[in-house]
Amino acid sequence: MAKTVKSDRKTIDTVFVLLGAVATLLLLAVGGLTWYGYNFATGMVRDNLSAQKIFFPPAGSEALPAVQYPDLQKYGGKQVVDGEMAKAYANGYIGRHLEQIAAGKTYAEVSTAAMADPTNADLQKQKAALFQGETLRGLLLGSGYGYWTFGMIAKWVALASFVGAALMAVLTFLGLGHLKRK
Repeated sequence: MAKTVKSDRKTIDTVFVLLGAVATLLLLAVGGLTWYGYNFATGMVRDNLSAQKIFFPPAGSEALPAVQYPDLQKYGGKQVVDGEMAKAYANGYIGRHLEQIAAGKTYAEVSTAAMADPTNADLQKQKAALFQGETLRGLLLGSGYGYWTFGMIAKWVALASFVGAALMAVLTFLGLGHLKRK
């Protein structure tokens, strides 16, 4: 009877060691895939933003006065190359310019007014400027900041997976040592 309990315990320990090994391999696979996703997303954003050659105006210049853009001074003169910079440029720089075009009205509001008064040249100019600005702003936020954020989430998931894999590997090796002693 005692021998059966011992062999049952050894079987259970063996199953847990095998599960630990499988969990380690799965965590390594998840970590590897999400690390690839992180590199892909952030690399794609960096490459595409770099190719656009978008630069913040110099800090404190007429185009980026410290009084109006205190939050953007740290980016003064720098090229937009990552998601955080894309968000700052889109919301902080383009967004503030768009608010000044038609007294804070949105593209939809100005477009509706322009359709009602198609001969009004000012409304047509505002409509075009708002359309172009909102399009660029949307692209920077969606394709720049959005994908960058997904990439950064993937980075943290990858790191957590690698830490989990390391922990499971240690536990698996301890379990193997425990099995050998029985």
